Amino acid sequence: MKQKQPEEKRLLAERATALFTEFRSAYVNEWRRQEHCERMYRGDHWYDVPVTDPNEPRPVTPILQSTIENISADLTEQVPEAVIEPESAADAFAARVIDAVVKRNHDAASYPVEFRSMIHDLLVGGYCVQEVGYDAALNGGLGGAFIRHVDIRSVLFDPTVTDLQDGRAVFKLALRPKEWIEAHYPDASALIESRPLDAAELQTDEILSPDPKNIRLLLEYWWREYDAKTERYRVHMALLSGGVVLEDSRDTKPEGYFSHGQYPFVLTTLYPRKGSALGFGVVDLFGTQQLYADKLDQLVLKNAFLASRNKLLVTDASGFDPDDLKDWSKDVHTGENLNGVTWMSTPPLPNYLLSYIRSIREDIKEESGANDSSRGTVPNGITAARAIEALQEMSTKRARMATDQLHEAFRTAVRMEIETEREFNCYLRPVTITVDGAPKEVLFDSAMLERSVPGGAAVPIEFLISIKAVKRNRFAQAAQNELMLNLLSMGVIDREQAISLMVFEGKEQVLKSVREQAANAEPLFPERTKSKRFGGKA
Repeated sequence: MKQKQPEEKRLLAERATALFTEFRSAYVNEWRRQEHCERMYRGDHWYDVPVTDPNEPRPVTPILQSTIENISADLTEQVPEAVIEPESAADAFAARVIDAVVKRNHDAASYPVEFRSMIHDLLVGGYCVQEVGYDAALNGGLGGAFIRHVDIRSVLFDPTVTDLQDGRAVFKLALRPKEWIEAHYPDASALIESRPLDAAELQTDEILSPDPKNIRLLLEYWWREYDAKTERYRVHMALLSGGVVLEDSRDTKPEGYFSHGQYPFVLTTLYPRKGSALGFGVVDLFGTQQLYADKLDQLVLKNAFLASRNKLLVTDASGFDPDDLKDWSKDVHTGENLNGVTWMSTPPLPNYLLSYIRSIREDIKEESGANDSSRGTVPNGITAARAIEALQEMSTKRARMATDQLHEAFRTAVRMEIETEREFNCYLRPVTITVDGAPKEVLFDSAMLERSVPGGAAVPIEFLISIKAVKRNRFAQAAQNELMLNLLSMGVIDREQAISLMVFEGKEQVLKSVREQAANAEPLFPERTKSKRFGGKA
């Protein structure tokens, strides 16, 4: 007997497929732009230039790739770290526990690795995407929230809005083998096999071309619904393949997948694009200069090839045999008139052309923010960490702007992460916090974040804690350590306090050694320590 989906699921699949077809048509040019940007980054931009002469040189000087990598190296050192602070003294303990939970989540998910992937998408593609969710399999089955990078070529936002949260839907794409679908959704797999694929699903393009026999296109469909009674949005998710609904979040959470009612995606743009939620990257702004620089290199190489092979012009009246002249093994050639034999050399290109090529490359580096100071190349006489950091801060406003945008997006993602922990966590999870300088293991319970106002509505997380994104690079750490040493030399703080506030590897071991030395040290004036004035017994 032929299986059928329930009418409600069939209508959901039809609505999702129609919307996906609309989004996909609008994204064709965007996917081509992304592919072009990746080729420019790889130095394969001659791919788009038609071949007029098969022997012409096609040089590539990776100035754009070097520029992107230099900016990327600068941004990589600005990996944000979440600092959770309480809004009131009553929430101090909860804030410390949440701070430890968030740090453990980011360590488990290797957030610096995710951050580097986001930087590549941001600089090359013009925008990057983070996803916030909950994985019940994390932490040995205790579960945990996560922040993950999403490849910009696998996510589609509503092309009619400038804010993704205002969009009709968000799609995430994935290609899975047929066996994967059969293993994870055996019942739905039979429905997919019994349903004929229509022409729209079989169409292919340059980016997405699944083989309907062996590869399945997996659609993660997110959409929002407005509830007029509560005046709030509800976000839902469905997983589809082959026009069949594999999962529907409304079956288990009809009130909405997330209580915050937002799409679990955070979008960061480098250079905003008018009328779109997406953005432009470094390649879009400086790719034309790279093309012209390589075109000028091509002219220089052509000139060098021509100049390396001087031509010999021989007239019929000269009496010389051209084939005889080409034989360089002979010492004597006979003819009638030397005036009929002339050498023709290729004139060199003007010097200003070579200077112009260098100027284009320097302009790309300077205007994009990948100058010497931003890459850490500073004058030899400057050694103080604060001076180096000040030079870097002044060197590139573009990199600082990108850092601020990434950190603000990180704060938004951490806020969603904490909301997700509050909603989905159902086990007591042990975490370690520092109490009076010593580590202490406590249990994280989402109930410590549950507050409500009259009427039963949950208090927003901002009412309990504040979230800050702290950036630490090697120069900022050096400046911090330098400041602590100055305060120690002035006698404002002692050795233990100075080491506690410094940033370096192995700090805990040094602190332990200092404390042991202080505990075993003989008092300088033992008779005074026994008096009431110094806290001793009379």
